[in-house]
Amino acid sequence: MKIYCKNTGEYLSMLGGEKVIDLIPRLKEELPFKPICAYVNNKTEDLCFPLFSPKQVEFLPTDSDTGRRVYMRSLCMLLYKAVNSVLPGSTLRIDHSIAGGHYCRLSRGEEDLVPDQDLLDAIKEKMASYIESDIPFKRHERLTRDVIEMYRQQGLEAKVNLLETLHELYTTYYNLAGLADGFYGPLAPSTGFLADFDLRLYKDGFLIFPFSPEKTEEMLAKNPPGEKMFKAFTDQLRFNYMIRVRNVGDLNRAVQEKRTAGLINVAEAMHEKLIGQIANEISDRRKEGGAGIVLVAGPSSSGKTTSTKRLAIHLATNLIVPKMISLDDYFVDREHTPKDESGDFDFESLYALDLERLNSDLKRLLAGEEVNIPTYSFELGRRIEKYKPLKLEKNDVLLMEGIHGLNPELTHSINRDKIFKVYISALTTLKIDNHNWISTSDNRLLRRIVRDYKYRRTSALESIRRWPSVRRGEEKWIFPFSENADATFNSSLIFELGVMKEYAMPLLREVPRDNVLYAQAYRLMKLLSYFEPIPADQIPTTSLLREFLGGSSFNY
Repeated sequence: MKIYCKNTGEYLSMLGGEKVIDLIPRLKEELPFKPICAYVNNKTEDLCFPLFSPKQVEFLPTDSDTGRRVYMRSLCMLLYKAVNSVLPGSTLRIDHSIAGGHYCRLSRGEEDLVPDQDLLDAIKEKMASYIESDIPFKRHERLTRDVIEMYRQQGLEAKVNLLETLHELYTTYYNLAGLADGFYGPLAPSTGFLADFDLRLYKDGFLIFPFSPEKTEEMLAKNPPGEKMFKAFTDQLRFNYMIRVRNVGDLNRAVQEKRTAGLINVAEAMHEKLIGQIANEISDRRKEGGAGIVLVAGPSSSGKTTSTKRLAIHLATNLIVPKMISLDDYFVDREHTPKDESGDFDFESLYALDLERLNSDLKRLLAGEEVNIPTYSFELGRRIEKYKPLKLEKNDVLLMEGIHGLNPELTHSINRDKIFKVYISALTTLKIDNHNWISTSDNRLLRRIVRDYKYRRTSALESIRRWPSVRRGEEKWIFPFSENADATFNSSLIFELGVMKEYAMPLLREVPRDNVLYAQAYRLMKLLSYFEPIPADQIPTTSLLREFLGGSSFNY
């Protein structure tokens, strides 16, 4: 049969049953990198995937987005194997991403195990020995009841919990030297592919990095672990444990047992409590003569707009009158907008804003003067002057939402004491199981897909296509300044992917299978397939989730 290799643009002959990896020697020097996985008919597969019919194959390097996911998943199974060898009977929890790596914790029974450097060195040494031995990750598919029993014997109760709620007949898993584990994506062919990794002590656990120690040092210098982000993650994890929804299996059981109404009410009440606390902090700061301006910032689809509107309500209960202006009205005229590396207008650049006009207006407002706020016409691509007077009275506060709110250069001429900065992000803490996390980026992308289709009729394909550019802008203009925030609000809701499933799945299914971006759509559909659907009619009209689903009592 013929296999089309997209990397080289040629057809290669293969026998039925040969594996994707068997193609590599036939490409000789035509493949300029060592692949870690491949797209097979635009779906991510491991290199040991067998071919029984004509297919299109595209090999992917480790430094591609998909390759990095495969590398990190494989590294986590290797870590599990090493922990199982060094600390038999212990539990490994891979909680969330941070500083370019992932935060991990250890426990035995109900007792947390706080690692020291000697223990971490022993785990690291064991991982290195497995890499040296180049042990294969063997992919298997068996009856789910047998896999459940296998996981139960290994103490993987979170995986057992998930499989018991999914009711699938067969389940795919991997085996590494006698130890079984399951992931929601493929792994590398063997441990020999994982040459670079590092472990570092952090808080009560440790961080695992998919880099060499030298690269880790470089990464940590540029992007050290953020204390405020870590606290926001940790606080949400405590909340998850308190309401006994620590993973997708727990959430599915709540749905099946019709307990979601109470769960939704508690999660929404927690949002209200956190926003209320931020409003109280602003009120206290104002009593000390500060916080005349409140800046709200966060990445795409983090729920900034609804969070800002809810914050305005809570400020009013503190006898503070919020007055809002949009940073969009301070865009420079189109011809002065900076351009990115590809020559397109970079509207996410800080310098797409008229910083001097903004700072002048803010200083005058804080001084009690009346200011005519500019109006920007996106249709004309330039500012137009209208009569939009604004003056801050004694009990007023200026509320501004925008991606650059935490960047000190935005308000460079304003006294820092006069500004209160709020960072909004959907820090997803619900895990598939103890070894499979849910990416915060994926959660926000699903929100964006649903919102952009509802309000702009943008297809899922187009939203996925634009996402890498959005992420590059966030990495440059938002994330480096997150620790500048005076308050951090985690906008994720523990039940939201169960609700999003019914909205996002039909849109993702429309992504054409002959498009390379189908691989990302399929990956997101796979993630959503783990969730029991939750009816949207249980979601209150004030919920942040309504910003994406529609039906909100707020005007946007």
